[in-house]
Amino acid sequence: MNTVRLTVAEALAQYLAAQMIEVDGKKEQLFGAAFAIFGHGNVTCFGQQLKNIEDKIPTWRGQNEQSMATAAIAYAKANKRQRIGIATSSIGPGATNMVTAAGIAHTNRLPVLLIAGDAYVSRLPDPVLQQPENFYDPSITCNDTFKPLTRYWDRIISPTQLMHSLPQAIDTMLDPETCGPAFIGLPQDIQGVAYDFPEVFFAEKVHRIRRPEPEQADLEDAKAALLSAEKPLVISGGGVHYSLATDELAAFAKKHNIPVVETIAGRATMLQDNPLNAGPIGVTGSDSANYMAAHADVVLAIGTRLQDFTTGSWSVFKNPNMKLVTINTARFDAIKHRAIPVKADAKRGLVELSKLLGDFRSGDEWASTAKAQADEWKALVHRRTNPQAGELLPGLTSYAQVIGKLNKAMEPGDTVLTAAGGLPAELAMNWQNYQIGKFDVEFGFSCMGYEIAGGWGAKVANPDNDVVVLVGDGSYLIQNSDIYSSVLTGHKMIVVVCDNGGFAVINKLQNNTGNESFNNLLEDCRRPDGEVARVDFAKHAEAQGAISEKLTSVDELDAAFLRAKEADRTYVIVLDIDPVSPAAWSKCDCWWEVGLPEVTRNDNTAQKVADWEEGRSTQRAGV
Repeated sequence: MNTVRLTVAEALAQYLAAQMIEVDGKKEQLFGAAFAIFGHGNVTCFGQQLKNIEDKIPTWRGQNEQSMATAAIAYAKANKRQRIGIATSSIGPGATNMVTAAGIAHTNRLPVLLIAGDAYVSRLPDPVLQQPENFYDPSITCNDTFKPLTRYWDRIISPTQLMHSLPQAIDTMLDPETCGPAFIGLPQDIQGVAYDFPEVFFAEKVHRIRRPEPEQADLEDAKAALLSAEKPLVISGGGVHYSLATDELAAFAKKHNIPVVETIAGRATMLQDNPLNAGPIGVTGSDSANYMAAHADVVLAIGTRLQDFTTGSWSVFKNPNMKLVTINTARFDAIKHRAIPVKADAKRGLVELSKLLGDFRSGDEWASTAKAQADEWKALVHRRTNPQAGELLPGLTSYAQVIGKLNKAMEPGDTVLTAAGGLPAELAMNWQNYQIGKFDVEFGFSCMGYEIAGGWGAKVANPDNDVVVLVGDGSYLIQNSDIYSSVLTGHKMIVVVCDNGGFAVINKLQNNTGNESFNNLLEDCRRPDGEVARVDFAKHAEAQGAISEKLTSVDELDAAFLRAKEADRTYVIVLDIDPVSPAAWSKCDCWWEVGLPEVTRNDNTAQKVADWEEGRSTQRAGV
């Protein structure tokens, strides 16, 4: 067997560069982008090797390891999990900064390869810079913190491990059942160790995403449940996007006359003008979808992990005899809540189940109910996005108004993106799907700070179309340095900052549960008396190299968006948003479980707790 003598860092880089993926007959690099910050734990060996493969895997410099790894995650999501981003850091704080990003990827079932420097295996120079020593186990380093938040974890202490670990890590990320983050720890001394690797290890490898076939017996069980249904309903999740099954979903719904509702991750799996699209489900959804879920007797959940915001903490299904059928590649998700599981790829599962159902069609009355309910929701969205004078605080704007204007102004191919705070709910509740996909709301981990970093990663994945980022003032202050990253690397974004003077959505939760406003809105924080200090977000963005402007009215947004479209670099638009007026917040009729005190100290809180407990009456048992 022919061999080639390479260091661990050289071998790792060459192996990653040799990985390809084939989608619809087109072959591309599996790892399409790397995001890196170098330090003493990775620059001398692995950093140089990334330079040597930049003709295949371009490396982009971030400003913070968390946001850089977040960009890599958004890159994978924009590519429907078919291409993977790499994020690499030095040891210590650089590595632990990426732990939050690992949580995003793990929760949302998204692939990212995290590579971090590590302490010396020899331990001769211990304790090294940035090494927090563990008193009872010297083998533990910062990198062990990734273990609960990754689907694959390894620390390379011998060159030969690469030949086992790298194929396992990649297969874990590409397998639809186990898809999520993989972590490789690279001790500083091991990165430079050489070994005679077999040349065949570096041969080009072409990967293909598996499409697990459903078991016939499982399909028969699902068929029996659906044939017994008078009011069947489909819940479309993010897995429909990742399976590229949106056409199959529409065909299934049309053939069998079954209404469809969408999760947040499943938004834009079906066009809004489809008469069988009953809207978004759950706490951040629509009364139309929640009405359908409340009356459904058989629910077919496709490609969703059925998070509490989707199910209203399992209270949205009000029919006590409702049967749950799932199509999911992951066993963990497929068997939830006594479901009849079809463990399969969404596309294959829909096609095979449709064949088995034959000419079965749900009743026209049920489908007409879905359309009527959806029409009411759309009319409500129109009123929200075009409020009457006097409904808001003078001079202020609602989230819904901003979303309505952007919804109409965006062009085919543009992506809208947000996360955390009030914007995910507002976007999910009010967005109208004029195109399939191109909708990214990170609400699995609900990570503040995803927005701008995610926008950068999505733009790397979609260089020919605009990415429109919606971000609140709270998330902006948590993580904004990738405005500069986008300017530095030439990845233009349009960022709309909605400034409501604090963490307004949590203030709303405080008030809705009978508590007083405290420590969320800036005016309710401990501070000196006098005028509240406010950030000039337009000037801050300009200082990072972006073009920016502060609007005085939402009526100026249309023209400002056109200017942003024509700009040659990242463009930031800032608006003041109404933080408190009831008309400024979209809502729907859906219960959500939140921890409340058993003992209350005033009548207001007692009433709120009683109302909350009343909502629990329809909560579905988990066993």
